[in-house]
Amino acid sequence: MDKPGPGARVRLQQAAVELFRERGYDGTTAAEIAARAGVTERTFFRHFPDKREVLFDGQAVLVDALTASIVDAPAELGPLDTLFRAFRSVTTLLEDNRPFSKPRQEVISATPALHERELSKLEALSEALALALQGRGVPALPAALAARTGMASFAHATLAWLEDGEPGLSHHLELAERTLRSMFRGRPSPVPTLDVVVGTTEFPSGGQE
Repeated sequence: MDKPGPGARVRLQQAAVELFRERGYDGTTAAEIAARAGVTERTFFRHFPDKREVLFDGQAVLVDALTASIVDAPAELGPLDTLFRAFRSVTTLLEDNRPFSKPRQEVISATPALHERELSKLEALSEALALALQGRGVPALPAALAARTGMASFAHATLAWLEDGEPGLSHHLELAERTLRSMFRGRPSPVPTLDVVVGTTEFPSGGQE
């Protein structure tokens, strides 16, 4: 019988991260995650198809927030300006979920079996941003290039923030944007480069309802 309390989906996500850090991803089963969360294994599979997806479930919330900001952006903004406006619009959302996002990213970075899935999720997010830009009238090629470039900057900024904690995500986004624009102008960046691997962040989707 399932344990009462906060939503089962959120508890499963939190339990999964705890167990992955304690025992490793390969050493943890769906049944163990369910037991730690106080639910049945059947409940686990009602929420997630497998243990891998527990770590990537929150992407839909992020995609919806970013694409909504792109749709609502002033018409005069160019593709990159529109994207960075969208990235800034989700900083509070991501900062509120840092207690989950940081250990989650540590698990993914330490688990080669999850790297391909993370790259696939990043590609899907980039495609969603490109489609949103096309919806604003940006041609397909510029939209795709802007989305990939913007996503790389967003990923760098997010990982740098997850590693440092301070200053906030807004600072790291500004740093990434300034560096990117200085590169386009053909001048050396006046700020340090972001020396981190590409990644993204997630959060318990049930906590955003």
